[in-house]
Amino acid sequence: MKVLVTGANGFIAGYLIEDLLAQGYTVVGLDNFSKYGRVGKSFDKNPNYKLVQGDAKDVPLLKKLLADCDHFIAGAAMIGGISYFHQFAYDLIAENERITAGSCDAAIWAFKEARLKKITMVSSSMVYESATVFPTPEGEQLRCPPPQSTYGFQKLATEFFVRGAWEQYQLPYSIARPFNCVGIGEKRALTDVEISSGNVKLALSHVVPDLVQKIVKGQDPLHILGSGSQVRHYTYGGDVGRGIRVVMEHPAAKNEDFNISTAESTTVMQLAEAIWRKLNGSKPFRTVSDKPFEYDVQMRVPDVRKSKKVLGYEATTTLDKTLDEVIPWIVEQVKIGGI
Repeated sequence: MKVLVTGANGFIAGYLIEDLLAQGYTVVGLDNFSKYGRVGKSFDKNPNYKLVQGDAKDVPLLKKLLADCDHFIAGAAMIGGISYFHQFAYDLIAENERITAGSCDAAIWAFKEARLKKITMVSSSMVYESATVFPTPEGEQLRCPPPQSTYGFQKLATEFFVRGAWEQYQLPYSIARPFNCVGIGEKRALTDVEISSGNVKLALSHVVPDLVQKIVKGQDPLHILGSGSQVRHYTYGGDVGRGIRVVMEHPAAKNEDFNISTAESTTVMQLAEAIWRKLNGSKPFRTVSDKPFEYDVQMRVPDVRKSKKVLGYEATTTLDKTLDEVIPWIVEQVKIGGI
């Protein structure tokens, strides 16, 4: 079985492709290296993996790559941390709509003219940005008010793209919706702009690398965006990659959407203290609150029962175990200037 993965040089795709290869799939990765530049991966020399440099908006290229593929995981997108939503408010929706349309155009062709079985769209928990029902089940994105950020709105649009492709062209689809992925490999983006957080300048990509950097650089008290009461489900990258793969391959996932997440709720303050203790031991934990960004969602709590019941999938890696893997990697990246 052969799989095309777009956005292959990205953070989540690193875990996904590693999992696909371990399960015996042949994988073709496509990336234009616009976010990080070219980043080496542990599987680059795997004989069952081929990385192609190119643009996910290039429909002729996508058709060429899909001509002998059984599955297509559409993961390419402009994506970043919360500051990214403001910095690229227009580009996020414009570029990602073009990528999504190109991906679906090529997938429709490959389903009709070649051997493609299905497109698996990688969405985002941000489709639930305006949700008020917690835990938030699949389908709530169609009942709650639309997302307020252009990024969240666009990710919701990707889901409508694949639904429309099914309705008109009978292209089978699945939607995988990761929540707050945490892992190694998330480097500083080429477009990142430094922002001061207390006495430390950060690119403000995602909360775990940002907190680790501030603590490593000796910030005390630790600056936290908002009150720290924001609730998240920090999900290990290996669990996310496995979840996307299961959504891709499981027969019961056809034309369905799934939250891909740990069941464990954690506040930002709890996360900050956990990281502090791993780096600073018993040193007193002190914090100050910085003004939050506009799109700093207060509650992001998924209902994970559907993925367990339908797919037999659970994200089982604890946050503690995740941090034990991720923190040393970030510390080393801080030393060498990688983030």
